[in-house]
Amino acid sequence: MFAPISTWDNLLLAYQRAARGKRGQPNVAAFEHRLEDNLLKLQAELRDGSYRPGAYSSFFIHEPKRRLISAAPFRDRVVHHALCNLIEPIFERTFISDSYANRAGKGTHRAVDRCQYFARRYPFVLQCDVRQFFPSIDHAILRGLLARKINCPETLRLIDLILESGRGVLAEMYDMVYFPGDDLLAASRPRGLPIGNLTSQFWANVYLNSFDHFVKRELRCRAYLRYVDDFLLFAADKATLWGWKKALVERLARLRLVIHSAAHPRPATEGIPFLGFIVYPESRRLKRRNGLAFRRHFLSLLAAYRVGEIPLDYLDASVLGWINHACYANTTGLRRAVLGAPPIPRRRSPV
Repeated sequence: MFAPISTWDNLLLAYQRAARGKRGQPNVAAFEHRLEDNLLKLQAELRDGSYRPGAYSSFFIHEPKRRLISAAPFRDRVVHHALCNLIEPIFERTFISDSYANRAGKGTHRAVDRCQYFARRYPFVLQCDVRQFFPSIDHAILRGLLARKINCPETLRLIDLILESGRGVLAEMYDMVYFPGDDLLAASRPRGLPIGNLTSQFWANVYLNSFDHFVKRELRCRAYLRYVDDFLLFAADKATLWGWKKALVERLARLRLVIHSAAHPRPATEGIPFLGFIVYPESRRLKRRNGLAFRRHFLSLLAAYRVGEIPLDYLDASVLGWINHACYANTTGLRRAVLGAPPIPRRRSPV
């Protein structure tokens, strides 16, 4: 498997995918300036075993909640894509159809559609999310899951390098949880995947794939969907969901994961807060904080446009992107309120 990862065609494809939508960024432009030399150097390092990942740069985002995003150097992101180009299809065929994050043909809006489909057919829902999911992912467990389908030592070595490069990035975000049988050494177990890596997003699905199949096959839950670490189970009565919750907690403990204790069965008619929407059986609303956040963003863009810091095309693209997202809910009045700012002035082109 390793030889195809380092071929010129695969590395060029990996660069194109890593640079998509980012070619204006300085680090991407610098890599592209000497593209052939940089790809040949990466190819040589991968083939002779001298490749080593660089240091991450980290920053916090606060929408919708505070998260630490860690970005690998661009050349490492090219390697991440080169690896995933080869190994992702092997695992993709094993994923359940109702896993929606970071997969072609899936995504947020399809997950919301599926949530509403189930809400119309089942009166009760159990909504769960994993506490500190990315900081909690255990490297030994993840590597074991990957090694079940990858028997190439060189490819596993590359995976180990990427895992080790992200070790400690989220250490300050993790609150230690001890599981039955743990001793004091459990605190030193390597764990955590940097939020922002393509590999992290893909490996998150690999990590929870066995859990998905447990819910579908052993619990026999017909109405289940997951988006990263947020998952929903629907049933005809609360008693069934309470029984399932106990089984979920026990199963997730095998992966050294815990869910938030506040999760409990409730009527679907109360509305299900999911992926930025409030989903009801017959309608949807956008979460209020999302509308307020975009309103602030829109006003800042408008101010930047007025003083010539951004072009009109950039402003248009941002507004249309939000409108296309908001249209997936009943938001006619909200869109009018959010976009009801003073009219956008026309700027004269410089003579």
